[in-house]
Amino acid sequence: MDRVLVIDDHRVVAELLADAIQAQPDFEAVGCARGVEDGLRLVEDLAPDIVVMDVRLEDGDGLAATYELTEQQPDLRVVILSANIDEGLLRRAADANACAVLPKDGDLHSVLDALRTAARGSFVVHPRLLRQLERSSDDRTAGPPTLTQRELEVLRHLSTGMGATQIARELGVSVHTCRGHVKSLLAKLDAHSQLEAVAKAVRLGLIHVFAET
Repeated sequence: MDRVLVIDDHRVVAELLADAIQAQPDFEAVGCARGVEDGLRLVEDLAPDIVVMDVRLEDGDGLAATYELTEQQPDLRVVILSANIDEGLLRRAADANACAVLPKDGDLHSVLDALRTAARGSFVVHPRLLRQLERSSDDRTAGPPTLTQRELEVLRHLSTGMGATQIARELGVSVHTCRGHVKSLLAKLDAHSQLEAVAKAVRLGLIHVFAET
């Protein structure tokens, strides 16, 4: 059972989300915090596996707090919630080593699905944001890198939130081979995380997103 801490400056939202998480058989909601200072303290005291982090907190920036947490605890999974989702937010979330970016106005089912994906070691980007990135052309002037057909297949699966083990099973290759493809993708896209790799690939037109909100 994965332990989840909710950090959100809206007390009612935090408590409702924590109650919904607690009602799931595979999660335990270990607490709520309203700010960066309390959140960092509770992470240290309660040792959660996953943190749900709002971007705007009463005493600071949730993404800066995420970076601090993931630097100290690389295995900690952080799911970012934001009322305003854009390309800049995704870039900052990727730099902070977050594993998911979701809109605060999304449905509870999406949040719970993201938590389960995070628990498996994979990541999630909401389809709405991916479509925004698809419409952006900032990076296309530089020209996309050349990817092999297999790398493109891996990239498409990554964009759906699959992890290396799932992708390997889907493609009929070993996990070691799949991780090699992921490593190659990160290098070719000059990305530091799978989240950033997918964002860049969408902006470059290497993959396209058809999912609906």
